[in-house]
Amino acid sequence: MISTAHSPRLAARFGQNTFVIRSESPLAEDQMRRAAPSIFAEGKHGSRSERYTYIPTIDVLRGLRQEGFEPFMVAQSKSRIEGKTEFTKHMIRMRHAGQVNTRPEANEIILINSHDGASSYQMLAGQFRFVCCNGLVVGDITNDIRIPHKGNIQDEVIEGAFRVLEDFEVVDASTDRMKALPLHREEQQAFATAALALRYGERGEGEPPAPVTAEQLIEARRPEDFGNSLWTTFQRVQENALRGGQPGRGAKGRRLHTRPVASIDRSVSLNRALWVLAEEMRKLKA
Repeated sequence: MISTAHSPRLAARFGQNTFVIRSESPLAEDQMRRAAPSIFAEGKHGSRSERYTYIPTIDVLRGLRQEGFEPFMVAQSKSRIEGKTEFTKHMIRMRHAGQVNTRPEANEIILINSHDGASSYQMLAGQFRFVCCNGLVVGDITNDIRIPHKGNIQDEVIEGAFRVLEDFEVVDASTDRMKALPLHREEQQAFATAALALRYGERGEGEPPAPVTAEQLIEARRPEDFGNSLWTTFQRVQENALRGGQPGRGAKGRRLHTRPVASIDRSVSLNRALWVLAEEMRKLKA
């Protein structure tokens, strides 16, 4: 890990199946290439047909950069299939130069793609929380743009990025309402219990319990996360559920530490589900 304050650093968000790098300043192409070479793939995977329009993700990113979008984080999945890692799913989190940031969170546009048929181009809304280096993925209240590998991909992706950018006013308003909404301890535990089921699945009678408790999911990792608001509860649960590292017990009672969520797909889906859960609780309390 590089420890200088403004240098890129490997993030602990994903597990061993994903390469990740994030920086406090926009990433250069050589930095991205080290962590996510599939962004620079020189062609499509051999399994793709002639109808598959191949445009390297880096070409699309260069077009986005001309429109003011800069990458601050990239991630790439590994593959156990020989020769496929160069084409696997990758994720880029970007910010737009026109966004004046006076908040403790930065709005980010998330671009997901692959060159092996595992993904179309996807554009999602997200937030990055500076105090804990947490990258949230917004669900339910914003555009979810999907662009297949055909036609004028680059222009459609750029248009999709601006459509997501327009949603951030709604995202900020929703975040502010969560920050202003206090939760009783029982409500925090109910939120964490629902999150536990999202993370580890429903546990039926006779099945082993989840490796950690709902009470552990609402534990704060830093003073900035203390508080009873829906927002602080959401942040604590999200970080503990996705980043792992909490002491627990396996199915046979063996002591362990929970693992981080290890894939791009699982991280995005769980992140979005937790956001929707927070939104639904906010509506119930309104």
